[in-house]
Amino acid sequence: MKAYHLIPLMFLTACSTTPKLTLRPQSPPPAADNSAVRYPEVLHAYHFGRYVDPNDDMVMHEQHVVYRVEENTRWNLHPGPAGGSPVSPAPSRDAAFNPTPVNDSVLAEVNAQKLATVQIMVQARILSSALAQFQTALQQTRTNLQETAVLRAAVIQMKKRLDTLETAQRQSSPSSNFPTNEPTDSLGP
Repeated sequence: MKAYHLIPLMFLTACSTTPKLTLRPQSPPPAADNSAVRYPEVLHAYHFGRYVDPNDDMVMHEQHVVYRVEENTRWNLHPGPAGGSPVSPAPSRDAAFNPTPVNDSVLAEVNAQKLATVQIMVQARILSSALAQFQTALQQTRTNLQETAVLRAAVIQMKKRLDTLETAQRQSSPSSNFPTNEPTDSLGP
């Protein structure tokens, strides 16, 4: 019975080996223009005549050429063709100079957009004229309100003057209970 317990342990040790990673060398990519992948470095040659070294005036340089790397190589990050291969892309053309695609669905959509644009323009004109009418009506209402306020103030002032005149007339006029010698008819001789 004890022998049966040892058998699974033997299987566990057999699975503990790690698989080895095998590397297969790949063939180099075909020689192609790498400008689609990387930009080349830019070198400039500078020609110098005789001069004295600015760091050490005991040293004179003879006429020679100095090469300077102006720009290092760098990756071309512009998107390439859909396949992703580093093939030189076709020269791009400006879309403004390309003829428009003639397709029934495209023509239908263009016509629908033109119709919608015309309808929006008509509605915009209607709205602008209605807004202009509203503005004139609002201005007229403001003018009427100001005139009404002026007229109310004038009526109130007139009432005050009338009240003061009436009170002044009552105070200065004699009472009608006293008889007078003057005739009541003012049309007489």
